[in-house]
Amino acid sequence: MIQLKRAYDPIAPADGKRYLVERLWPRGVTKEKLKLDGWLKEIAPSTELRQWFHADPARWPEFRQRYLAELEANEAGCAELMEGARGGTLTLVYGAHDTEHNSAVVLKEFLQGKRSRGA
Repeated sequence: MIQLKRAYDPIAPADGKRYLVERLWPRGVTKEKLKLDGWLKEIAPSTELRQWFHADPARWPEFRQRYLAELEANEAGCAELMEGARGGTLTLVYGAHDTEHNSAVVLKEFLQGKRSRGA
């Protein structure tokens, strides 16, 4: 199971393996508080794409398509997450305020698609 959780939400035992999937560290949160299994900033959207999107829901459809293309080009970067998803619950930790329009939503979709195709 792959789930999403904001960096500011409480940690739960049911989170399983926790990976921060943002290029930038969330403001005001310490490493100790997040209790991560890893920080995979290399699979986050490129700086150019992140700055272009700038949490604008009107740009969401194009952001989603462009980020999926970046992920397809960087499948090797997702290998650790794919392995983590095989062993139980995987929590993708993100810092965005918008819970519906953020890169972790797209990454989850990408990983679930890869898993369902057996990749």
